[in-house]
Amino acid sequence: MADLTHFDETGRARMVDVSAKAETVRVAVARGAVRMPPETLATVEAGGVAKGDVAAVAELAGIMGAKKTSDLVPLCHPLSLSSVRVRIEPDRQLSGLRVEAEVKTTGQTGVEMEALTAVSVACLTIYDMLKSGARDMTIGPIELVRKSGGKSGDWRRD
Repeated sequence: MADLTHFDETGRARMVDVSAKAETVRVAVARGAVRMPPETLATVEAGGVAKGDVAAVAELAGIMGAKKTSDLVPLCHPLSLSSVRVRIEPDRQLSGLRVEAEVKTTGQTGVEMEALTAVSVACLTIYDMLKSGARDMTIGPIELVRKSGGKSGDWRRD
């Protein structure tokens, strides 16, 4: 269990102590997608969804989700976020909406979970706004694209 930082030497859950870590600028980018029938995507692109502007609502939901990550994910540190950006773009080849979130902070721990949560909540919001007309939508994959800062340095998905 020594490699699992959220467990102590006896196997009990714990929040990792980051007090000795230096504060650095930390950035994480995550992405995901919601696939849907082409006619549903066309309705979204035409602005014909009864619940409103799908992208605008889901982008706001993603930002709110990033801010609430420590309330949702056990043992996740509450962070003061410097910036959260969520972008949603239609992709006809995918037949769906692509979601990307970038989260920044200056702190002692990274923002990967906040970026992944932002994407997840945005995708769930898209599903919620469109489910009455297309229950067969699929969400995913949701993945970390890159992160920078901290002791482990930079990482980028190939």
